[in-house]
Amino acid sequence: MRIRLALAASLATTLAGCSSPAETPAPAPTPAATAPAARTYLLERVDDAAVVQLYADGFKDLPLNEKRLVYHLTQAAIAGRDIYWDQRYAHGLAMRGVMEQIVTHSTGIDPATLAEITRYTKLLWLNSGPYNNLTARKFVLTCTPEAFAAAAAQAAKNGATFATNAGESLDQMLTRMRPLFFDATVDPMVTQKTPEGGKDILQASANNLYRGVSMADLKGFTEKYGLNSRLVKENGRLVEEVYKVGGRYDAQIRAIIGHLEAAQAFATPTMKEALAKLVQWYRTGEDADRKAYDIAWVNDKASPVDTINGFIEVYLDARGVKGSWEALVYYVNRQKTVDIEKLASNAQWFEDRMPWAPEFRKAGVKGITATAIDVVVETGDSGPITPVGINLPNDQKVREEHGSKSVSLSNVTEAYDKSTVPEFRKEFAWTPEEIARADKWSAFAGELHTNMHEVIGHASGKVSDKVGGNPATLLKEQYSALEEGRADLVGLYFLADPKLAELGILKAEDQAEIVQAEYEAYTKNALVQLRRIRQGTQIEEDHMRNRQMIVRWLMANTKAIETRQRDGKTFYVMVDAKAFREGVGRLLGEVQRIKGTGDYAAAKALFETYGVHFDPKLRDEVVARVDRLKLPSYSGFVMPKLTAVTDASGAITDVTITYPMDLAAQMLEFSKVGAGLK
Repeated sequence: MRIRLALAASLATTLAGCSSPAETPAPAPTPAATAPAARTYLLERVDDAAVVQLYADGFKDLPLNEKRLVYHLTQAAIAGRDIYWDQRYAHGLAMRGVMEQIVTHSTGIDPATLAEITRYTKLLWLNSGPYNNLTARKFVLTCTPEAFAAAAAQAAKNGATFATNAGESLDQMLTRMRPLFFDATVDPMVTQKTPEGGKDILQASANNLYRGVSMADLKGFTEKYGLNSRLVKENGRLVEEVYKVGGRYDAQIRAIIGHLEAAQAFATPTMKEALAKLVQWYRTGEDADRKAYDIAWVNDKASPVDTINGFIEVYLDARGVKGSWEALVYYVNRQKTVDIEKLASNAQWFEDRMPWAPEFRKAGVKGITATAIDVVVETGDSGPITPVGINLPNDQKVREEHGSKSVSLSNVTEAYDKSTVPEFRKEFAWTPEEIARADKWSAFAGELHTNMHEVIGHASGKVSDKVGGNPATLLKEQYSALEEGRADLVGLYFLADPKLAELGILKAEDQAEIVQAEYEAYTKNALVQLRRIRQGTQIEEDHMRNRQMIVRWLMANTKAIETRQRDGKTFYVMVDAKAFREGVGRLLGEVQRIKGTGDYAAAKALFETYGVHFDPKLRDEVVARVDRLKLPSYSGFVMPKLTAVTDASGAITDVTITYPMDLAAQMLEFSKVGAGLK
């Protein structure tokens, strides 16, 4: 599971340090490598998206073999990028190809039309297709189809080559693709877990994880390759198209394998074993090989460089089964790892005090490995829009029997922090004192909550034997939001526990103020996140659902939060931290019971009541306030660029790191790699 930033570049960081305090309070550790005092983080704005440069300052100090390892793993990450594009939307790659041909052959195109095409292309790159990463809604071109056709024709005169079908002219291709670019009612939602009118959740979702399949078709059908296949209906039969060598995405997977095998020569013995098992899974697609890889990856506890690569998270799938492809490559930030390791080494202490029924507490918590990391590249489901914390593997049995690994993406959190603006916390805070607390503690409190979410949140608890070790099967489309809510609640609950001061993670005299700042931030987020959903009246993204559910439940069942009005503006005000924590504990007990027993009806009722629906008038108010301040709703990142220096024999003698500072240049470079793998 992963945690997305609650308020990308926003107010007092909820779940991650995304607002920079005037002075970072002790005992927050210093980064492994000191960043230059003046550097550019925020590169540009594209509609409500911020484009931010990511830095990896510690890379230059890595030993040569670790640099070589990171380089090969990075090439594997780039090689698989187009898998996710295709999973996200069947027409996504074709649409990207058209736009990239136009923007790279743009001489003579009408400036206004070119500006709109460039805007749309950047959004396409940031969101890995024509759907907003957070709202799941389709976005479209705003120029006329005729102006778009004229631009494409001019690009063709300039040497652009368009991938038309056999015997198809450019005009015919553009006519065929017109609804994809211009009609928001055609394939309107990439994932729709609560479609209106009782529609089927698979048929209402435009992603490419299924073809011609409805939920009714799945009755009595057992998937052998649930995580790593596309399910299609052919001649009345369900067929699993497995993601493996010789199967779907064969070319990309072969390229990934080649880079992973090259990386093994520079890996530690335990990492080498994990990479070999990952290659085996890619070759066979068999779930037993996936499990063997998960175990080997968890058992690699000390390698200074690591990667996440494969079909992992299930947020894209409305039924929460199919894994989206993603890759991250990173190295450990040793200095920032100190506090997160304290949480991991005391996981049993927290487990024994979870506010849920004893039958759901683990008697012996298996090894939880927790580290702070600096990311070098993220692709697929992890980039350009990136998580800030990750806890894997998702397999419940593997977690209970072998443990898990949690990572906090330190340089991502820093980049959010450095690219933010202070107006957000002022606009939605009720008092000057609340603003001051956010200025002082938001980054620290948010990052600490993220660490607890991943380390003692996702890694905690057990399920009833009747559930069969896989609650997601019973909880279906509700599982991901429920699990994210459970991990959030664990972090919120223990943030106020004196154990944190005892461990030296924070100072006892500061704890009450830190708790107040984080509870206030979390409360405001349920209001401010509505700015992201500019159409409709439902929340689809799982992290947004879980945050909305928690705050709305607390508003309905405790006296911790008040809704207030001032100057025609709405404020969510956290007024009682003790009641807030008490309510969190009660809700957490129920959420764990739902997970532990696979109670689908209770999960659905919880989210239908508190987490899905909202008042559009309130949303419109929030949007107006945000737009007046010209503040972004989310951020996408430009990754560092690695370049291998080789000798006459082709051996890598060094790897240099640079920072492109240019979204278009990096996306076009990545696309060139993908084009060679067709």
